[in-house]
This record gives sequence, C-alpha cells and structure tokens, in this order.
Amino acid sequence: MTNLIALIDGSIYSHSVCDHAAWAARRLEASVRVVHAIGRRDTASAPANLSGSIGLGARTALLEELAELDAQKAKLSQKRGRLLLEEAEARLREQGVGQVATLLRNGDVVETAHELEPEADLFVIGKRGEAADFARLHLGSNLERVVRAIHKPILVAARSFKPVERFLVAFDGGTSAMKAVDHIARSWLFAGLDCRLLMAGADTPAARKQLEDAAALLRAAGYAVQADIEPGGAAAAIARRVEADGIDLLVMGAYGHSRIRSMIIGSTTTEMIRSCLVPVMLFR
Repeated sequence: MTNLIALIDGSIYSHSVCDHAAWAARRLEASVRVVHAIGRRDTASAPANLSGSIGLGARTALLEELAELDAQKAKLSQKRGRLLLEEAEARLREQGVGQVATLLRNGDVVETAHELEPEADLFVIGKRGEAADFARLHLGSNLERVVRAIHKPILVAARSFKPVERFLVAFDGGTSAMKAVDHIARSWLFAGLDCRLLMAGADTPAARKQLEDAAALLRAAGYAVQADIEPGGAAAAIARRVEADGIDLLVMGAYGHSRIRSMIIGSTTTEMIRSCLVPVMLFR
C-alpha cells in the first residue's frame, strides 16, 4: 500500500499539509502518517553564561530553576504536539482518509524524516513553518534541509489547499526532471489532470528532442500533453506560465546543483517554491 508522511508543526500551514495529504491519499488510496517532531529549541532554555558574576550558591539555584523550567516546557511541548496530531488526524478522516496514524517524536525534523524515508512513498510538508508565518515569501528554515536529505518525492504545500485540475512540469532534460516525468506516467496521483510540459531557454533541436521525448512518454501513459519551450531564464519563464495558465500544481526536479554552487548562483528550486503561490512537487 502507498504510504504518505505528512510533516506538521504548529503553523497555519499544518492545515494545508493535511488537506494536500488528504487529496493525495484519496487519489492513491494511500495511508497517511502524520508526524510532529519536537526540536530541542522547543524545550530548552536559552543558554546563559553563568561564570564569574554569580556566586556558586546562586548559580546552583539558578541552574536548578532552569532545569525545572526545561522540564515544564518539555511537558507542554508534548501536550501541544499530541493535540496537533489529534487535530490533524480528525481533519484527514473528515476528508475521507481511512488509514491515518500519528507519530510524536523528540528530535530534529530532518533526522526524523530521514529515519521514516524507507517506509514512505511521498512526503508532504508546508512551505513555511511557525517562525516564518509573519514573513511573506520567506521559506521555512527546515524545508530545504528536508528536501536535500530526502530522495522520495516531496509535495510542498502552499498556504491553503485548492483542488488540483491542472499541473505544469518544469522540464530541463536533467535526471530529476526525467524522474518526475516517469513518476507521473506511472502514478495515479496525476491521472485525468490537465498536463503541461514547459522547457525554458533557447528552442534548439536538442532541446526540442528532449521535450518531445518526455511528452511522448506522458502521451503513451494517456495524458494529452501541451509541450512548449519558452525563452528566458527558468525561474521567470516558469513563474509566468504558472500564473498565466492557472496552474494548480508545479512539478519539478529539485536542487540540481551542489549546495555551495547554489549559494553562489542562487537556486531555481528555492526561487520557484518561494515565488509560485501554488504547491510544488519535487523530485531528486
């Protein structure tokens, strides 16, 4: 059976993550495991330099108070986490998902996702977390870390869910893009949806052949594909088409460059997730 992992925190995106997971689970007849990871910063007090200015007795008493405070914060985080998971499970069941499980973990969300990867066919995560809710178009600090660590497909949920009728594959001929095309051709997740294939850059014979080969694979799987090459940089061209064509879901390969190169020249993946106000499905 297909298994989905939905990663939630306490942000407003948690509702959207559940809604996107429910949409995918219904189409794939999949189970959903909702996971909330409690990080160290959620429970630990801020470190303090207690040397020098505080006497030994006072320092010991203060350390004991901080330890008690951490214990109380840990209990509250556990209680909050269980409530978040209960709410998420109820939301998924209300949307017709029959098999739902929950998991509360202490630890880093990336390490948690990595441990769960062998049992997962698809991850769902929000574009932003609790700390980024106030900053429009800023991405969550954990998102890129999770995407780079996981090699299963990842559905990055937008702020709110909208039923998906039309999707666009941002195609560059690379390994990740071909992996996305192959997945679409074999998966029920996209069956019956309006499919667009877009390549950005110069319309050369080589580029046209790569595009037509990908379109042929999708047509053989039953899709009526509209395949186009659009001049210009990838980020701008894709963003224009997403808005102009009323795209509901963007599909693309993720992070084709090394992290160091991405830091220097920027990342199309990051820019697409940030600028397109639709969910993005990523393949590595």
